[in-house]
Amino acid sequence: MKNTVNGVLIQPVKEYNVVKEYYGKTLQSSQDLKTDACCTDTQIPHYIKNALADVHDEVLARYYGCGLIVPEQLEGMRVLDLGCGAGRDCYVLSRLVGENGYVVGVDMTSEQLEVANQYVDYHTQKYGYSQPNVEFKQGYIERLDELGLDDDSFDIIVSNCVINLSPDKEAVLREAYRVLKPGGEIYFSDVYADRRVPETLVKHPILYGECLSGAWYWNDFLKMAKTNGFLDPRLVEDRRISFDNAEIAELMGNIRCFSATYRLFKLSRLESASEDYGQTVIYKGTIPYHENVLKLDKHHLIETGKAFPVCGNTYRMLRETRFAPHFEFRGLWENHYGIFEGCNIPFDDSQQELKEATCGCC
Repeated sequence: MKNTVNGVLIQPVKEYNVVKEYYGKTLQSSQDLKTDACCTDTQIPHYIKNALADVHDEVLARYYGCGLIVPEQLEGMRVLDLGCGAGRDCYVLSRLVGENGYVVGVDMTSEQLEVANQYVDYHTQKYGYSQPNVEFKQGYIERLDELGLDDDSFDIIVSNCVINLSPDKEAVLREAYRVLKPGGEIYFSDVYADRRVPETLVKHPILYGECLSGAWYWNDFLKMAKTNGFLDPRLVEDRRISFDNAEIAELMGNIRCFSATYRLFKLSRLESASEDYGQTVIYKGTIPYHENVLKLDKHHLIETGKAFPVCGNTYRMLRETRFAPHFEFRGLWENHYGIFEGCNIPFDDSQQELKEATCGCC
């Protein structure tokens, strides 16, 4: 195996220093990236494109995210952006939460935050607000307590291709759970691998900086999320990452990487399986920009006005969160009908053997 990429020697690295160096000094614009792991601005809805059009060009040029991190129903919400960089997503969110909402961006890279802070007043005036509704804090996403961020203080947390760069991903999830309000959610895009990445690659500065060698192994992420209180992770969208750089492709070998968006709700009463209580929901079509259908996750596209059967967990994700005013809810919890049809069926009737099954509802 080669020990260089573009002439850079593989050496053991300290993750924080590598990230600060790569995103603070090495990269000057998104054009400097060597893979498409952090470039997915395709199929952006028009309302987000309109918000992006008002973001200052210098902020846009310093964007290195890997997915859309704009969840639905943002008006008036208090939002935290983990790894905000130069503030592109914060300024889009600033527009969408409105003057009564608030956005806090956290990043450890001083060069990025210098750009972000430079344009606070510019965007406040651009949006016609009487005062800023966004601020930036320098610090580590694993140690939000050091930044004075209180328990239960945010409605939504977003993050865009950053958590994979953390040397302590579990601490990120633990802190995120702490600062989220009950019923709040993390809505974030990141990079995942189909297997655990070898330590020799994790220590490679370019692979790490390009968000590849720090990628979560899918099953490790799911276990860690559940252990830290996010009991039913929901995949919103995913795509395969291509390695156009030949040397990077050779180093990564057979490891497949994906950019994926997840949403994790802070709901304490979610169950470990998709249980059927005979419940349905009806979407009223009242969430701005999502009048015809609401996409809760990859398997829940809920059309306006149509009765939509759901498992108990999905029912709670809609009933006990900011989405509640936009739905009619039918059915309570008196009757239980087992596992939701097609979901996590524990055994085959003919053989009485344990088996896994994909979930039609969740």
